Amino acid sequence: MKYQLKCRSGGQAGTRVAEVRGVTAVSLWAVALIVLLPVLVLQSGGGHVSAALALQGVVVVHTGVALTRVLTGTRVRLVALGFWVFAYIWFGLAPLAMLATDAYPWAYRAGEGTSLMAVAVVELGLLAHSAGTAVAARRELARTARPHSTPPGPVERLLSRRLAPWRVVALCGLALALAVVVIPAQQGGIEAYFTSRQALREAGAMDASQDAFLQALRNWSLSVPAFWALLGLLRLPTRPRGDRLLRGLRRLLLPLLLALNVVVNNPVSKPRFWAGTVLLTLLFAVPRLSRPRAFRVIAATVMAAVLLVFPYSDYFRYSDREQVAVVSLAEQFTTNGDYDAFQQVQTGIDYARDKGFSPTDALGAPLFLVPRSVWPDKPKDTGIALAEWAGYDFLNLSAPLWIESYLWAGPPAVALVFFLLGTVGRRMDDVRHRLRDRRGSLAPLLVPAFGFYQMIFLRGSLLGIVGPLTLLMTVPLLVTARTARTSRLPSALPAAPTPHASIPGTGGHP
Repeated sequence: MKYQLKCRSGGQAGTRVAEVRGVTAVSLWAVALIVLLPVLVLQSGGGHVSAALALQGVVVVHTGVALTRVLTGTRVRLVALGFWVFAYIWFGLAPLAMLATDAYPWAYRAGEGTSLMAVAVVELGLLAHSAGTAVAARRELARTARPHSTPPGPVERLLSRRLAPWRVVALCGLALALAVVVIPAQQGGIEAYFTSRQALREAGAMDASQDAFLQALRNWSLSVPAFWALLGLLRLPTRPRGDRLLRGLRRLLLPLLLALNVVVNNPVSKPRFWAGTVLLTLLFAVPRLSRPRAFRVIAATVMAAVLLVFPYSDYFRYSDREQVAVVSLAEQFTTNGDYDAFQQVQTGIDYARDKGFSPTDALGAPLFLVPRSVWPDKPKDTGIALAEWAGYDFLNLSAPLWIESYLWAGPPAVALVFFLLGTVGRRMDDVRHRLRDRRGSLAPLLVPAFGFYQMIFLRGSLLGIVGPLTLLMTVPLLVTARTARTSRLPSALPAAPTPHASIPGTGGHP
């Protein structure tokens, strides 16, 4: 729905077209997310009524309303989409099924008091995230009203960096050189990347003698540069009559980088979340697909895929594959270890009662490169620590950010972490919106990459994903350059068109 506004700024009158959410779309999504899906989950439940289940209803409504706002919004909010899809499914619907049936993926059982506390901790994180988002939105409105009085913040300076063509070409060369060295050295060769993640590990892709984060870092040292090389190459700011050498190299490298990404970033040998991040980032890098209408269609498809396809997409995870059996959503949530996030929060709360809080554990992620030989008391992977404490034989479990932060310093740490996450996430979405049409800008590339990888970050554990996350966020810094400081433009009025300047030595343009 659109309407026109008359506005006056700097003595000049202008007319802009403002969009509002369609009532029909909002109503349909709200009914589906807040009523139909929860009822579908509960109808196969065992009728286990408790205070925790009642409070969980509040979480479902909170996440459903927030996700409805994202799915029907007039702006593209990729970071918000990733957060609320994860929150709605993993901490909305899945705990609803677990609490209603008193059935969980793993053997550990928490008491009623722990379950109620777990739901409260989850809701605290969601409230803090919403508060952080609201604060960032208000600050954005204030900046828009005074575009020339507020200097760019660190997030805007980062996202306004621009691709440097020859740095991108150098990264392409580095990725291909790494592939020439790493892939033939892999036991089983290129075929190992099309078998299963289990076979890839057994073939020697990961050295069990190293720390988990170093294992992950080595495993991703080819995948992440290959992904960014392809993404940067696709978004190089070139003109038809620009640098012929650069255009020729681009045509030569594109098929090579596409083939390399098919090998090292396919969903057979890589986690589903990462394969999805690669695919969705590439999709939203296409300007036409990053517009609001296309975003709403793709976002709805992503929501349906995560809800209905994700549980069955681990078919290639193990070498011994079982026949796929389609079951109800409630059974998926209560039997599939992929949805153990809420149960891990329960386990972590009991673990904290037994062991106490450990603020120094917060240093484990930022100092992940420090070897244990230098730091003997370096924090253990939280998912593994909780699994060992609960007496599991299988240790590869998640540790959601909710329980990671709770184990540092209790509820205040949860509130602080999620407030900051909400603030930064909204800031990233706002800056991406402002720079969306600036070709060569880092914002349209890094924001979707972080937005969807955020789901792995939220699921945890931090030590298990900090290596790939560090690569994901630092590699683009190597292929971009700072831009000259520019004044802010109010988002309420369109900016006057400016001529495109050529990139020195390439003939490209922004």
